[in-house]
Amino acid sequence: MAPIAILFGIVLAALGPVLYLLSDPEKQSPTACIPSAFGVVLILCGLIARNERHRMHAMHVAALLGLIGFAMPAYMVTKVLVSGQEFEPVKHGGQSAMAGLCLVFLVLCVKSFIDTRIARKKREAGASAP
Repeated sequence: MAPIAILFGIVLAALGPVLYLLSDPEKQSPTACIPSAFGVVLILCGLIARNERHRMHAMHVAALLGLIGFAMPAYMVTKVLVSGQEFEPVKHGGQSAMAGLCLVFLVLCVKSFIDTRIARKKREAGASAP
């Protein structure tokens, strides 16, 4: 799962500057780089997770980041759509992209956690068998 965290981190880290550069020069804001901050932290979590001793904690932090990275931009886009405000393609499209990427990452994390738990239970059952 560590390589997947690093991969998603790289994609999110690249998304920030792309959104910033695509923004209207009069409306450019450093907040366009928020996905980059999430990406850098995901990369760090992935690198830390390469160490067996720290893997579980690093991946739980990464999953939490995935949850926050999905929930906050999804809320912002939903709020705009429900209120009838104008949908700005770069701003809200970027938020949608971040939410989508983080949702996919979160689903992969949950699947990995479930698979790991099943494998551990099988190992424990096999170790206790006569």
